Amino acid sequence: MSHPTEPSATPPAFGSPLDGARSLASAVLGRRREDSRAAAADAPDAPTSRPRVIVMANQKGGVAKTTTTLNLAVALAERGHRVLAIDLDPQGNLTMSQGLDPDVVDPSMYHVLVEGRPIRDVTHAAEVDVAAASIDLASAEVAMASMIGRERALERALRAVADDYDHVCIDTPPSLGLLTINALTAADRVIVPVQAEYLSLRGLAQLRQTVEMVREHLNPRLRIEGILPTLLDTRTVHAQEALELLEEHFGDQLFVTRVRKTIRFAEAPVRGMSVLRYDPDSRAAQAYRDLAQEVLRP
Repeated sequence: MSHPTEPSATPPAFGSPLDGARSLASAVLGRRREDSRAAAADAPDAPTSRPRVIVMANQKGGVAKTTTTLNLAVALAERGHRVLAIDLDPQGNLTMSQGLDPDVVDPSMYHVLVEGRPIRDVTHAAEVDVAAASIDLASAEVAMASMIGRERALERALRAVADDYDHVCIDTPPSLGLLTINALTAADRVIVPVQAEYLSLRGLAQLRQTVEMVREHLNPRLRIEGILPTLLDTRTVHAQEALELLEEHFGDQLFVTRVRKTIRFAEAPVRGMSVLRYDPDSRAAQAYRDLAQEVLRP
């Protein structure tokens, strides 16, 4: 990737939030080895064999979290891995994207988190296994408010299927509430889909604070795997400038993969399938195969 040879003379309009985003890079991504050692020291009772749990997180909506969750999961499955995709968004878009109706799914992830139902009870076989969401999830945070250990409800549920999967990919709602905290507490890695526009970059600072809080109090093994530029339209000057800004301040902390805007991402969910199945030879499908390769790289 190319980097600007000198900083822009005009600072970005969002100022301090980007400073926070730079801190995300140094404070979170820069401590990968320390994270591994801390995880080994602080979690001695963890199972010797467990799936890699990857969370797609960004409190800003419309940045392709669901698209990334499903298509990364399917790309990993194409390479022979056993994959579970979990829908933690009350909108149920991941569930719908695999041909399931979140309005009639019962039980759902609500019952796993609130009632302690086995996650196998809400898992449906599709292109990958999908733990389905329903609209009930919208009330899960209220229902869990008085629960002891409410932040670890998902982590507990995943223990029962630790031997069944190599990877777990989790879609989260566009917020940093209790559902997202549950995902981060259960996770090893976070992928941050970021649309190539200035407003999308503002949320990186708040996400950094949340990740640091979870690392300190709940999950010392958590780290940010990388930042994924999505919905990229290089025909616009705005997108080009935003991408250059990401490259300037994050460098190789960005994934090499760039997910470009295409109508295929809107068409595939209507058919209840991933882009990799809907149009396997498309540039969109190849982007997520490339992302899977990056995620699997040691």
